[in-house]
Amino acid sequence: MNNDEYASVDATMPHAAALILAASRRGVDDPVAKLQGKPHKCLVELDGQIMLERVLDSMVDSGCFEKIHVSADTPDVLQATPKMQRWVATGKVVFVQARGNLADSVLYAVEEMDSPLPLIIATGDNALQTPEIVRDFVEQFHKSNADVVVGITSEEVVLREFADSGLAFHRLKDRGFSSCNLYALRNDKAMKTVKIFEGGGQFGKKHIRILKAFGVMPFIVYKLKLSTVAGLMNAVGRNLGVSLEAAWLDYPFGPIDVDNKHSFEITEAALKRRREAQG
Repeated sequence: MNNDEYASVDATMPHAAALILAASRRGVDDPVAKLQGKPHKCLVELDGQIMLERVLDSMVDSGCFEKIHVSADTPDVLQATPKMQRWVATGKVVFVQARGNLADSVLYAVEEMDSPLPLIIATGDNALQTPEIVRDFVEQFHKSNADVVVGITSEEVVLREFADSGLAFHRLKDRGFSSCNLYALRNDKAMKTVKIFEGGGQFGKKHIRILKAFGVMPFIVYKLKLSTVAGLMNAVGRNLGVSLEAAWLDYPFGPIDVDNKHSFEITEAALKRRREAQG
């Protein structure tokens, strides 16, 4: 497949809509945008390719989606490269206006989409994402019956390649883990969980955000390491009124998003290694 083409959708794959959250909350003041003097974080280049185009490549080439919606500040973001222009022209990629916060952006996008559920959500700064990780997540979601599925990777898997990632892992009884910025909402019931993104969706180990998003009892379970990962998912799900499961993704680069100079540098280095390994 050359750079002007994209994978056809796998006819055996059940329907799922796709949404990439790619709004620039800080614009030119974003620390990543400042590295290259770009007007938008997602327009920085990593190893010769614009970050948002890399994320779109992974979603398009996964073969899981008929079309991909991108929640961004302006449609100009999707005109940044010839490839993205072609995707927009063919209807493969569709702009949707971002709103004041992530939660409102998701809710607005769902209103604008023809068949929004089930919905797979990714982020525009996950530059190391690949078609394989997207497909693995979507396949696990379709095999599950949970209302909400969250993509996560174990601490052990991440550290085997990114010992200096700087990630704040969540540690429980059985293992540590980090989110891969991949989420799946199956039905209308699942939409109530979107409210947890009102504060921005970046929890790290910021306990006040975890407490506000998930409630007191799940926070206590988390803070005191009283449960396994599966147990915590059950507790959070009960508190939110949904069934919630984790999709374990065995890829060290899943949780690495580009949000500062350090993560930019380790991402670009990893992309160079990947390109060299592919010849």
